Amino acid sequence: MNTPAHEPAILQGARRIRYLKLIALFKIAKGVLLLVLGVSLLFLNARTRWMDALSNWAADEILLEHSKAVSYLLHKLQSVLAGGTLRATGFLALFYTAVLFTEGIGVYMQRRWAELLMIFATATLIPIEIRHLWHRPGLVGALILLANCFIVWFLYAVLKRDKAKAQTAQPHELVETR
Repeated sequence: MNTPAHEPAILQGARRIRYLKLIALFKIAKGVLLLVLGVSLLFLNARTRWMDALSNWAADEILLEHSKAVSYLLHKLQSVLAGGTLRATGFLALFYTAVLFTEGIGVYMQRRWAELLMIFATATLIPIEIRHLWHRPGLVGALILLANCFIVWFLYAVLKRDKAKAQTAQPHELVETR
């Protein structure tokens, strides 16, 4: 193989593609779970006991009692949407589902724009996950944070490698065409 010695094996050939497809399937699976949650939040209004339990769980998960800013934003959003916070959370879940499906399908098809989208979307969640882990330490939160850090690093390394390959290939193509 003509790969440089400093390039990790994970970024070479079939392994790189295998990891890209695994990351894409992970994002699509997260999208399916979020789709189920979003639809449930929008259409389970008749079950008040379930809605109260879900509302309490969502407030605990987003650490509502620890953040005045999040609380303020949710109250403003609740006043805008007559359906309440849970309905707004359902719409937000459906929006993020669309982002996850777009990322996952695009990366599975090995599109550069999807890899860039996934880097930015995943990297923006890392500070929120760190904050969540700070207030509620746990193994699952730590694993999710590590998985997202790995995804950002891996996709950045792939894009950097592909860009370097494209730049080194261009001068050779110019010489050959003349």
